[in-house]
Amino acid sequence: MSLVDCGNGVRLDRSVVCRLADGTTLVSDHYYPSGAGPWPTLLMRQPYGRDIASTVVYAHPVWFARHGYHVVIQDVRGRGGSSGEFYPFRNEGPDGAETIAWLLNHPACNGRIGMYGFSYQGATQLLAAVEQPQGLQCIAPHMTAVDLYRGWFYHQGALRLSSALGWGIQMLREDARRLGMRSASDKLEAAWANIRSQALVVPYASHPAITDPQLPSYVRDWFAHREEGAYWSELDVSTCVDRIQVPALHIAGWFDTYLEGSIAGYLALRNHAGSAFARDHQYLIAGPWAHIPWGDRIGDADFGPAANLDTDAILLRWFNHWLKDSGDFATEPHIRHFALGPNAWRTTDEWPEAAEYVLHLHSNGNANSRKGDGSLSATAPVEDEPRDVFVYDPEVPVAAPGGPHALSGPFDQAALELGNNLLVYTSEPLSHEVTVFGQPRIGLFAATSAPHADFIAKLVRVTASGRAEFLSIGIARSSWLFRASGYSADQVHAWEFTLEPVSFVLAPGERLRLEIASSAFPLYDRNPSNTVPPQDADNWNWARSTQQVLHSSHHPSALYLPVSGGAQW
Repeated sequence: MSLVDCGNGVRLDRSVVCRLADGTTLVSDHYYPSGAGPWPTLLMRQPYGRDIASTVVYAHPVWFARHGYHVVIQDVRGRGGSSGEFYPFRNEGPDGAETIAWLLNHPACNGRIGMYGFSYQGATQLLAAVEQPQGLQCIAPHMTAVDLYRGWFYHQGALRLSSALGWGIQMLREDARRLGMRSASDKLEAAWANIRSQALVVPYASHPAITDPQLPSYVRDWFAHREEGAYWSELDVSTCVDRIQVPALHIAGWFDTYLEGSIAGYLALRNHAGSAFARDHQYLIAGPWAHIPWGDRIGDADFGPAANLDTDAILLRWFNHWLKDSGDFATEPHIRHFALGPNAWRTTDEWPEAAEYVLHLHSNGNANSRKGDGSLSATAPVEDEPRDVFVYDPEVPVAAPGGPHALSGPFDQAALELGNNLLVYTSEPLSHEVTVFGQPRIGLFAATSAPHADFIAKLVRVTASGRAEFLSIGIARSSWLFRASGYSADQVHAWEFTLEPVSFVLAPGERLRLEIASSAFPLYDRNPSNTVPPQDADNWNWARSTQQVLHSSHHPSALYLPVSGGAQW
């Protein structure tokens, strides 16, 4: 065995082979600390190349090895140097468990193993933990999802189009190269080079880069399985979180694609993990971050120095606590969340259970755009105010909060709010500070001319200067929201759905704004307003629809906020 010198006594053993029971070989790189082992082991299982080792957000494995850990970065089945066929999520539970059993017999491992990683690498941890492998003592799943349907691919019935299609194209690129499919590879590389524009290809299920029948089917499968059910639950841990019995450190980002999945995953394990010990030792850090990178800037937004949290140091404390008995996490709060506005960290031990503070929608029937007369008030309607009406056109959809490329961050919505194809309701300037932490929800009384429809609700903070900063968004598709009760065109229905979790503080002089629309493209796929499946729709079968929003004494549409400290508007 020839080891590579990484300095400070750390040595690297490349391309170590683990042979699974079915003959598949999984390849990993091992980083050994200085001195004589064995040591506690940190395992990351990933599909992007073990030499990268998620260093886009984490310290290099050499850094963890310097602190006394045997670090193992493994290519999952069908990726990098590992053999077999890659189908996202499908084999990660048993493959992870077999890898951990193999590591227990590795001379560098002292029998105490932890896992870390974000995104897909977070899912590999959860799936392995369900198998309850001996030796696995803690995990650190970051920016990932327990429930893939709800937290990764679909949001209350609507496909997270830009992220699902973009990630699918990214993953298929290696599949095409491994299969020697030059023509398919060229198409995928061309799409990847202009990835932000790929959501414009319609029908998106027929995107030419993903439809070669010789390519793996998983991207097409994601688009075909539009309902929650066995396809998804067989890939994730949504139906078996009670089998996870290890402590977990969760990290979420307020502007991450998988925010909903991250928070729901923390709550699922906090409430339903398989032992009181595991339930009591779930921890969450929610910061002002997009998927990549984690720091103080997104676009032109500056969150201040506190946003540059040293997550590597926290990870080290986490693993020292569980794998070295240091006690470093003994006094850690269960939740550490970053409050947007003051840009400061706050702590609590319980997630807020409900959004109870009510702000009612009002207008004189012309809430279209921020030039209109829409308002938010704690006072309920006492008379039948005129309905607000707007037209949804899938050919000219309202753009996502981050614009036509669906960028993530607190982008200024002021220009977007000039369109008459959305409704805008704004509160009066506050006279005192108001803190919101948790998951807002909307109760919207609305009718549409279409038999299939979407409603989008978006929260915006309006600063004293007039900047309209995006905070949170939620969507509901009629086929999902009313799947049990049924939905009909031109009838008033109660649209009740949640927005994504958030933590923010409104300062005196600032206002809260609620936008209502029927699209946020390409963050979500477009509803064609008819029976054509969205993934098969294009401009030949898109249909316009007219949406009516009611706010009256009998139909009091309202925003429900998790306001902390009992503050009043």
